[in-house]
Amino acid sequence: MSASRKSASLTEAMLLATVARRFYVQGRSKLEIADEFGVSRFKVARMLDTAMESGLVRVEFSLPAPVDLALSDEVRSAYGLERALVLERSTERDPKEVVRAKIGSLAARLLEEIATPSDVIGLSWARSVNAMTEAIRSLPRCPIVQLCGVQAGMDMRGRSVETVSRVTAVSGGDAYPIFGPLVLPDRRTTETLRRQPGIAETFGQFRNLTKAVVSIGSWQPGESTVYDALDETERAAIAARGATAEVAARLFDASGNALSTGLAHHVLAISHEELMAVPEVIALGYSRPKAAAVDAVLRSGMVSTLITDAAAAVPLLALATKNPPRP
Repeated sequence: MSASRKSASLTEAMLLATVARRFYVQGRSKLEIADEFGVSRFKVARMLDTAMESGLVRVEFSLPAPVDLALSDEVRSAYGLERALVLERSTERDPKEVVRAKIGSLAARLLEEIATPSDVIGLSWARSVNAMTEAIRSLPRCPIVQLCGVQAGMDMRGRSVETVSRVTAVSGGDAYPIFGPLVLPDRRTTETLRRQPGIAETFGQFRNLTKAVVSIGSWQPGESTVYDALDETERAAIAARGATAEVAARLFDASGNALSTGLAHHVLAISHEELMAVPEVIALGYSRPKAAAVDAVLRSGMVSTLITDAAAAVPLLALATKNPPRP
């Protein structure tokens, strides 16, 4: 708490500052302050308001993480979320990989705080989720489930199998990986792999998930793992159907509706229905190009916690103001 002289006289400023110090620093009640200074408690309330409105007294928040409190609260309120964590604006000029690491660090800190031994935690493949797993230092002993297959061509450090391994090494819980590619050539191959014992066991865990950490992808180059894994013809066909966002290889239109395309039949991934049934979903979606995709996924009602940056949060709030999400 700090004080500075504005338009009030020195004596007035000293009185207001003393009353404010009694209330904010010493924890005295308005009635106690009123008795001390010989005024009514209503007068004390007005003095506290005056001290705050004039700038004589300022309230500062020192959060244990680089979060923009005002933007976080606005995003949470606009979309009816349980939580929203928005990186502070100073990160807007950081390189994307630096922002990714900070997003991952926030997600790691949150998961460390809210995970319990009774949880079954699902992880989708994403660079931001990988960054989270590298930042995790402690977790209770609980199962970790991979939500989708591996994009061809990714190095082993970035693969979701390795992501699951890193987290289970910390938690000591059981690992349920998917040793298979994200996108397969046809439905028959997909169904064959889903029946393989190891993969079938992982798919069987989807109904038990209590928490999931996923990334929001935008249906455009470089902003979605699945988009980048398809050929141009299929990308265009899916875009023509209205694809705006992707989460764990499942697609959403701009209104947040699950989008049915042929893609669903040749990916190794959790289904829309299973994803929507997870009680708590932590979604990581950041950068301005992903704002519309984040908006779409939040409208689906799937997400309980969003972790993002100011670059996405500002246009996100504009989208929510223009077209308010349904309660």
